[in-house]
This record gives sequence, C-alpha cells and structure tokens, in this order.
Amino acid sequence: MMIPILAAEAFCVATTAIHVASTLVAIVRCKSPAVHGPAPADAPAVSLVRPVCGIENHIEETLASAFRLDYPRYEIVFCVAFAHDPVVPTVRRLMAAHPGVPARLLIGNEKISDNPKLNNVYKGWRDTAQDWVVLADSNVFMPPDYIQRLLAAWRPDTGLVCSPPVGCRPDGFWAELECAFLNTYQARFQYTADTLGLGFAQGKSMLWRRDILEPAGGIRALASELAEDAAATKVVRRAGLRVRLVDAPFEQPLGRRSAAEVWHRQARWARLRRTSFKACFVPEILAGGAWPLLAAIFAVAQSDLPLAGVPALAAVWYGSEAVLAWAAGWHLTARSPLAWALRDVLLPAVWLNGWLGSAFVWRGNQMRAVESRGTV
Repeated sequence: MMIPILAAEAFCVATTAIHVASTLVAIVRCKSPAVHGPAPADAPAVSLVRPVCGIENHIEETLASAFRLDYPRYEIVFCVAFAHDPVVPTVRRLMAAHPGVPARLLIGNEKISDNPKLNNVYKGWRDTAQDWVVLADSNVFMPPDYIQRLLAAWRPDTGLVCSPPVGCRPDGFWAELECAFLNTYQARFQYTADTLGLGFAQGKSMLWRRDILEPAGGIRALASELAEDAAATKVVRRAGLRVRLVDAPFEQPLGRRSAAEVWHRQARWARLRRTSFKACFVPEILAGGAWPLLAAIFAVAQSDLPLAGVPALAAVWYGSEAVLAWAAGWHLTARSPLAWALRDVLLPAVWLNGWLGSAFVWRGNQMRAVESRGTV
C-alpha cells in the first residue's frame, strides 16, 4: 500500500505546485492596471468591428463604452446579420447620441463559414481600410484606455493581441459559477500559457494588423476552424509570430445566468477545444482541485498522516484563488469558494462531455465541431 500512498502524495504536491505557480503568474499579469494616459495625436487609426446579435445582459452599457474611448482616431463598425434584429434600435440610438464618434451599422449576412459570428463580421472587415482592426464582441466592456492597452501589448514578434473575458457583476449563484470558470480558472491558465510563449487567441477582443492577416487569406482564413479564435491562433503561429494577451484583461458584465446556460457554454467550449487542440485538451482531465483533494483524502485514510492535511490543502488551493481575485480586482464574495469548489467538481464532467459528441447549439444555430486538419 506504500506505493499508492506515495503516488497520491506526489500527485498532490505536483498539482498544487502548478496551481500556485500559475496563480502567481496571473497575479503579476492581471493585477489591477494603472490607467494609460491619452494616446498621442499621431496614434495610428483603429477600426473597432463589433458584431451584435439580440439583446444581451447589459448590452446598452457595453456597446456605449465603445463611444467613450480616450483615443484620437478610431471608428466603430457595428455588424448585424438581419435588419429586424431587436438590437438594431439600440445601436441606432447610441450612434445618434454620440455624433462626434464616427460609427456606422452594416446589415447583411455573408456566409463564408459555419460560424455565424464570422459571417456577421466579414462585411465589417471588408468595409474598413484601416491598418489596425479590433474585432470585439458586443458584451465586452471597454474602459477608456481600451485601445492603448491593446496596442501596448504589441511587440515585433506579435501577430495578434487578445484579451480573455473576465466575468463581473454576476446576478445570482449560477453567474458566480460562470465567474469561477472564466476568471481564476480559464484566465489563469491562459496567462500562464501566454507567459510561457504559448498564447492562444480569445475571440472576445482581437487586435489585428491587416498586413498580417491578409497574406494568410484575409478574414476568410478564420473560417478554417469552427471557432474563429482557434483558427486565428493557427494562422499566427504558421506565420512564425506570437499571440499575446493584454495585461489586465477586459471585463464582461454577466447579469443573470441559469445553471443550464453555464453548463451548455462550458460544454460547447470543451468540444471546440477538443476538436481544435486535442493534445492540449487531453490533460484537462487533471485540472482543478477535486483530484488533489481526493488524493489527499486517500492518503490520509490509508496512513497515519494528520486529517488536518485535507482542509489545509483546500485552503491553499482556494485561498490562492481568492488572493488572485483580490489582486486583480475581480469578483470576490463569500460565495466564491463554493463556486470554485463546484466548478472543480464539474470539470471532469465537462471534459468527458467534450469527448461524447460534436453537436451544440449557439445563439439558436445548430452547429457541429469537426476534427481540426490544421496544426498548431
């Protein structure tokens, strides 16, 4: 019995070390940012292309944030697939309320892929001639220095700058669970990968330089994968460049969520990760604190190790997440540890679901993730 006990102890030590190390990386990268000063008058012109579809929680606030940027030369290109979409009056009202910001609404749906979002933004990419283009989801809240912070992350070896979504203002426990997935779990691992030079694109905010994407086939190149951010990662890596993440990611106000919404979103992302980056998806089964805690319980039950070791391990795991959330200024309440623990219990089920099928529904569209033919 000694070998299984030693194996369980080694597993606890290794996984906890990785957890703490990734938390420290995220604390450094995601701590509450200093506000950037105004951009210089000769700053490059930037186009913000924002696809809109339906009325989302906090939609007017997130769309309005794009009109309040402290940047001298930018335009906003809203894209909607259908003229009867209920979000259209909101967009028109915001444009009328901010006549000093160049903005326009493009209507139409050009099917270049099975991804409805990519079909929607295609016309926006073609309509603007700026060298710098940001593709930004409608539910991203843009701080006044949004563009400066994206540009500040650009380096000579950069092909794309992105920001993971950070959940804020959850309404109800299930939205807090979504924060638990987005913030101290997914964002933490993305910043660790980025720090190691293995950054992955995130579709919420993507800053492109046109002369990098156009030689690869333009925005149509992002149709090579069902998820445009997976395709973007591979396009950039094939060009010998890096995807970089902006320091201190941008917020996404969540509002109310149901348990089913949180589950279906995580299951969809798992299936997309499995088909696009299978080698990275396989070890996800070991993620989270549930397995180390089970290993600790086994080791304590089969030896004379003190029982206090189990709650001490839990305190290290979830205490470090609390420190990260506090340092980064992310959502943190007395219910957060419960949300983190439930997330970790659900992670194996999410991983298993990622292998059990390819079909999912996104914004009312029946879609199917297929095995990637590209390389990373």
